[in-house]
Amino acid sequence: MHNVVLISGDGIGPEITSAVQQILTAAGAPVNWIPARAGMGAYKELGNPLPEETVRLIDEHKVALKGPLETPVGGGFRSINVTLRQQFNLFSNIRPAKSLPGIHSPFTHVDMVIFRENTQGLYIGQERWVGSGETHAESIAVVTRKASENILHAAFQYAQKHGFKKVAAVHKANILKLSTGLFLKIAREIAPQYPDIQFRDVIVDNMAMQMVMRPEQFDVVVTTNLFGDILSDLASGLVGGLGLTGSANIGPEHAMFEAVHGSAPDIAGQRKANPTAMLFSALMMLEHLGEKETADRIRRAVMEVLKDLPEACTPDIGGKGDTFTYADAICLKL
Repeated sequence: MHNVVLISGDGIGPEITSAVQQILTAAGAPVNWIPARAGMGAYKELGNPLPEETVRLIDEHKVALKGPLETPVGGGFRSINVTLRQQFNLFSNIRPAKSLPGIHSPFTHVDMVIFRENTQGLYIGQERWVGSGETHAESIAVVTRKASENILHAAFQYAQKHGFKKVAAVHKANILKLSTGLFLKIAREIAPQYPDIQFRDVIVDNMAMQMVMRPEQFDVVVTTNLFGDILSDLASGLVGGLGLTGSANIGPEHAMFEAVHGSAPDIAGQRKANPTAMLFSALMMLEHLGEKETADRIRRAVMEVLKDLPEACTPDIGGKGDTFTYADAICLKL
């Protein structure tokens, strides 16, 4: 039995979390859920968006599954996602994007995985006002050799393990010659250590264009924090949106799996939320825990429901059902 810290999240988080728990239970997944609090709900009730007890539980049990959290825009407390990634050195953000049956999207043969360095870049939060009047702001982006080596090796090793043949490193070294230039330099040093993997580097603006023209040319994509944040959402858009893609954050000792879409407070409690992204994140968690066979069984059931029982799905993916008719259909297939 695997102990997993469960953060249900804000807004639609409790609904999609409940649906995922139902499905994993039906599949016989050996998971013992340990509930914890974080986000706006925790802030309102406890005065802290990331209680010390939650941090302690994640540190103790090493694995967490997290629903969407509400983060104030332009003020308030700092992103809990960023804080947790830095707290536990979850340097590798892994975002698969794969075409699904029955889902209307511009492309049908997408199968790529974005690896995003999770702890550095502009997201370290080193910002300042220059002078008076708050008319001149500066942000510092940090790229180090160690962090770059970590994410690049993780991407190449993932490609080898999962049967991918190509890795693309995305950068802006033509302009940001020191920061992303360092990332590119290290990528070129590391690539020869994986002779079975085809390597290329792509400037980020060209990458965005190539992804919406011929996304099938990419297998594993690895890049720095800001570029990875943008490109991983773009990749999700190619297959139907953020509600259909899972996410993992992996570090040396800890791992956190999360739905990356928003908390959607406008539909909270209405059973309209699509639990697929949260479920796919949970399947990545099961694989991380060595329960690949169970994850594969659930994934096959999802594909069968999307193909054979679209009416049971949530309206955002063309169905007439709700969060729990969808979960029930998956359980029935299991």
